[in-house]
Amino acid sequence: MARAPRPEPDDGPGLFGWERKHHRLLPWPDFVVRVLRSLVLAAVLIGLSLLVGMAGYHWLEHLGWLDSYLNASMILSGMGPLWSPLSVSGKLFAGAYALYSGVAVLAFAGVVAAPIGHRLLHRFHAEDDPDGDHPAPQPPA
Repeated sequence: MARAPRPEPDDGPGLFGWERKHHRLLPWPDFVVRVLRSLVLAAVLIGLSLLVGMAGYHWLEHLGWLDSYLNASMILSGMGPLWSPLSVSGKLFAGAYALYSGVAVLAFAGVVAAPIGHRLLHRFHAEDDPDGDHPAPQPPA
């Protein structure tokens, strides 16, 4: 049985709105904006994660806001807790928050590194540009 012909790539943006292999390399000013957007997104996610940790320690362990901030930030950064929870609910929260924090830090790093990695891969795998903006390297003579 014959295969159906492969569809031609569309000119729309790829996943996450990033350029595809057949698109030009993004100009530097636009790339800087993309990296800044990733940094802002990571900062917002870190802030929300910190607020959840602070709220949990404040309401479940009855710590003050400053102590809740200190404990949540230490766990989120991977340093470990300063306060040992006393209640069962506090212990369950601290364990869940520590597990979440370990995964979240990796995800935040991925959010920040993604545009840089994408640009590197796109630069090395982009098809030749007919306008000559980024031609393929020529082999040495």
